[in-house]
Amino acid sequence: MAEPTIPADIATMSFEDALEELEGIVATLEQGSAGLEGAIKSYERGAQLKIHCEAKLRAAREKVEKINIGPNGEVRAEPADIE
Repeated sequence: MAEPTIPADIATMSFEDALEELEGIVATLEQGSAGLEGAIKSYERGAQLKIHCEAKLRAAREKVEKINIGPNGEVRAEPADIE
């Protein structure tokens, strides 16, 4: 199964902005006031936002994992190879 394409407006969002919009979508869906077509579109956008947030978290985790303690106990950070 292919990864869904993330729209450009989502791809440029910060984690915080994407999460905030995702939380708004969840609240709207929980209220059940969007109608069927609106709910489907909201769900699709929410799924794209979720994928974007997961990618941002994965990238942050990889950066954190690159912080190491050297042989003499000094803390050093190695550049993350994230692309």
